[in-house]
Amino acid sequence: MTDHHIGLIVPSSNLTMETELPRMLGARERELPGDRFVFHSSRMRMRHVTPEELRGMNAQTERAALELADARPDVVASACLVAIMAQGPGHHCTAEAEIGAALRGQGAQAPVVTSAGALLDGVAALGARRIAVLTPYLKGLTRLVVDYIEDAGVEVVDALSLEVPDNLAVARLDPEDLREHWRRLDLRRADALVLSACVQMPSLAAIQPVEDAAGLPVLSAATATAYRVLGELGLETRVPGAGRLLRGDLPGRAQTPAVSTRTTDQDITP
Repeated sequence: MTDHHIGLIVPSSNLTMETELPRMLGARERELPGDRFVFHSSRMRMRHVTPEELRGMNAQTERAALELADARPDVVASACLVAIMAQGPGHHCTAEAEIGAALRGQGAQAPVVTSAGALLDGVAALGARRIAVLTPYLKGLTRLVVDYIEDAGVEVVDALSLEVPDNLAVARLDPEDLREHWRRLDLRRADALVLSACVQMPSLAAIQPVEDAAGLPVLSAATATAYRVLGELGLETRVPGAGRLLRGDLPGRAQTPAVSTRTTDQDITP
């Protein structure tokens, strides 16, 4: 059994990423025995999804990265998509570089993933050029997300904002409602549907049902982050029941196994 240690940088009010990512990788453990995933989190203060609080949260990123460096993770994921995208096109590259530098300064060599960059990578892996997007954000923030995606060369054919500014309220949204919300989007020209462009809005339970009903690939910020995390670990990007992106037959962005400082305990039964 090989342990893979995953560091998460999350908003202080996050309730969902630390639920959905372990749930996905736990399902993978049961289907593909041999790999076990261990999670370590560092939190940055943020309660309301507003431009001011997002900027304040981003200012805490280095401190959060330094805390995670002490745990010597095998990969680090920064999980707040809108906090990155609200800073302007391409900012995920800057954020990943800054977190990586902070980790290396403490002797931690973990690759870095952001949910913002992961979503773009997931869309690219699916070969999608046109997408529809559903967010919990106020319309102004959704516009920033749309602009960010389109700057990366992907057309957003339609977007729906649920307009919930309180981050705890976002976490309490019922994922079952997404089975109806997506029908409000115009998917006639879409190659894929982003069911939740937010790692705080629960969507995992709806991903596969909506994909089956819509007849096109469905992904979320969370499933895209799982895809990137597995790729950075050099593992097969397969999670059962989590949509086309995680079926295991798409090329990962990074397939070079991460250098792990953990032991492999072959004789321990999971």
